[in-house]
Amino acid sequence: MLVKVLMVVVLFSGAAFSIEAQKPKTSAARYACPMHPEVTSSRPGRCRKCKMTLTKVTPAPPRDPNAITSMRISDLTIQDQNGKSLKFYSDLVKGKIVAINFVFTTCTTTCPSLTATFRKVQEQLVEHKFDAQLISISVDPTIDTPERLHAFAEKYRAEPGWTFVTGSSSDIELLLKELGVYVANKNDHTPMVLIGNDKAGYWTRAYGLSSPDALVKSLMEASSIAERGSGF
Repeated sequence: MLVKVLMVVVLFSGAAFSIEAQKPKTSAARYACPMHPEVTSSRPGRCRKCKMTLTKVTPAPPRDPNAITSMRISDLTIQDQNGKSLKFYSDLVKGKIVAINFVFTTCTTTCPSLTATFRKVQEQLVEHKFDAQLISISVDPTIDTPERLHAFAEKYRAEPGWTFVTGSSSDIELLLKELGVYVANKNDHTPMVLIGNDKAGYWTRAYGLSSPDALVKSLMEASSIAERGSGF
């Protein structure tokens, strides 16, 4: 009898071990660059091409890394560089061809280049007599008051049609999240430009440090998209 009991214990122990071994394995974390999805890693780090912080992706990035299939923008009250209160969507985006970048005035790395590029884009748009709204959203609204943004806009000789945006920290955070670019650390903000044709409900991404020619071309291509109704 004792032998039989021991055999039962061994059998049940073996069964328990077998069940444990068959538990599904957790998939390894995967990280990718928001601007260069082909740059991936199994560990956190920075993109070898643009030095952006790699973000955790689940599942893998879509086949078309620039496609934005769905985006909804709240009509938040913001302030421009002149201290004027505006509705972000109604006043700056609705029915327009737009290019949006993300900067902060104390930045000494990519922001000066991003802003200088937008200045050249605006010059080319004037030359082509092409109507598009340029928007620069501050990712540091606590520091970037309308007065600071006004001085920043003057430094880069921004003309009408280029709006610098700030507001309450909570509203700007919500806006950045809706645009898919929020980061906890302002220094990790993306050098991405969002280009949209609101009437067509069309949005795409472009690399903010591309040539002004490339960004203007993207704006013109967005303009040629047939209207299919706003997604907002």
